[in-house]
Amino acid sequence: MAIWMIVLELVFFTCIPALELRFSIPMGCFALKTAAGVPLEWWWVATVCTVANIILGIGVYEVLLPLLRVMCRFKWFAEKLWIHVEKRREKLRPMVEKYGEWGLALFIGVPLPGTGAVTGAAGAFLLGFRRSRFYIANAVGVLIAAVCVTALCWLIQQGAVSEDSWLRALFIKEIH
Repeated sequence: MAIWMIVLELVFFTCIPALELRFSIPMGCFALKTAAGVPLEWWWVATVCTVANIILGIGVYEVLLPLLRVMCRFKWFAEKLWIHVEKRREKLRPMVEKYGEWGLALFIGVPLPGTGAVTGAAGAFLLGFRRSRFYIANAVGVLIAAVCVTALCWLIQQGAVSEDSWLRALFIKEIH
């Protein structure tokens, strides 16, 4: 596969809100191969996915204001969907009030479902974070997630995880 196709695949999977780099880094490390059939270098995959995830967070943050202005004109949005937006805001508020940008960065950086750059961008926007504060928290949070996921993938590649481990089975599908 050509290198530009691999980059596009990594960026595509990084831009899916529920997956982000928590999926694209393991996919790049274990599933994608170059045209020569050689696995990709872990640092290269991590760099592409991290940059794409940081840009994704910034893009979501910048698009929300114009989008919400348009959406609030519709009655069904205010009645049906705004409730879910409020739930996300309340989930994020205690951490942000206690820790500020560091709380948001931690929320973005914890590689668990429901966290990440997209949710963090929406929360930061709704909580009134200034653009510069969000940009810093987004970059730090994505770096935290990238380091955690990349370290786990690297440990698996180095054989630190035994053959019968649930962790290895989660990331590596072997055909017997």
